[in-house]
Amino acid sequence: MLKNILLPIDASPKSNSAIEYALWLAEKFNGHIIGQHVIDALVEGTVLDDLSGSLGIEPELDFPTRMREIFTERGEKALEDLSRICNSRGVSHETFLDIGVVADAICDRARMTDVVVLGGQESPRSGLLGRTADSVTRRSPHPVFMAGANFKPVEKPLLAYDGSRRAHAAMELAAEFCNHLEIPLTVLHVSKEETATKKIVDEANSYLASYGLGINFEIDEGYPEEKIVYHLAHNDHDLLFIGAYGHRRIIELVLGSTTEYVLRNSPCPIFLRR
Repeated sequence: MLKNILLPIDASPKSNSAIEYALWLAEKFNGHIIGQHVIDALVEGTVLDDLSGSLGIEPELDFPTRMREIFTERGEKALEDLSRICNSRGVSHETFLDIGVVADAICDRARMTDVVVLGGQESPRSGLLGRTADSVTRRSPHPVFMAGANFKPVEKPLLAYDGSRRAHAAMELAAEFCNHLEIPLTVLHVSKEETATKKIVDEANSYLASYGLGINFEIDEGYPEEKIVYHLAHNDHDLLFIGAYGHRRIIELVLGSTTEYVLRNSPCPIFLRR
């Protein structure tokens, strides 16, 4: 199920939690970690040339080349550290140092993996979702696991289910995940229409029954994004499964995105399925 785990890392503290979750997934699912560090071509190229000029450094000092060397050394160091950790835990792995637009490079490698594990924001309420994370969660061909600030083994996951195609894909992922780990699953549906709610809950119950999971259904009314975050925080859930981005980008810009709101405000990691 989650055999090939893509783990993009950098030198920031937010990578530490992503590494712990990737290791945990690899150990639980007998998986293989693909460590990746991307040297950002947008920074490495014209920006460095502009920087050397603004600092008054003569071209013959080759400031951009030196900066590329620093970026490369930093990336190699991060990947070496990851290899040491994987070796100490007995986790199968390989590493890659790529150069390119960061989100593009991650999505390219994601095509040959089962899941992408990304480091989340250091502060969940610090503002808009990072540009790279936003792009990857929208474009990745496979599920994205957005790690929380601190690692915690998953024991009490929540599935946000609204009956949509993307929510059904998230339900499939949640069922396989919980079945493998032999842990219960809570299903949350937020709606204002009683008839529609019953149909959607019955549909989810019928699908999940074949897995023999311990299932708990929660029904609530209100704005879905706010209710999802409320239930996560007040019921001590440690992972959210959710279908990602249900509307076109232009609609989300006008009305707002449930997915982005939850990503910015969730107190726990999120498993997104498009």
